[in-house]
Amino acid sequence: MDLRKLKKLIDLVEESGITELELTEGEEKVRISRATQATPQAIQQVAAAPAPLATPAAEAAPEPMQGHMVESPMVGTFYRSSSPEASAFVQVGDTVEVGETLCIIEAMKLLNEIES
Repeated sequence: MDLRKLKKLIDLVEESGITELELTEGEEKVRISRATQATPQAIQQVAAAPAPLATPAAEAAPEPMQGHMVESPMVGTFYRSSSPEASAFVQVGDTVEVGETLCIIEAMKLLNEIES
């Protein structure tokens, strides 16, 4: 492809406003692309959300929990039983004795029994 033809193609791209032109003639292939100028986008102001309405002060208080809460000494995956086929160590509402296994916590590939 000669230089005059390339110049005409460049002028065509500039005049027409297109951003890219690709032309193939036989084994010759030419791609002309021009950088586009980013158009500044208008800044939109978002109105602040209205303040939430006051909630009634007389909401029902949660019932106090009966019994004793046992917290795990570590973070990990909680298992109710020793295997998927086995029954749970304890059920909700069960009375448990001191030292009874409540669950298993898996932390760092170690299985840790949590006792009451």
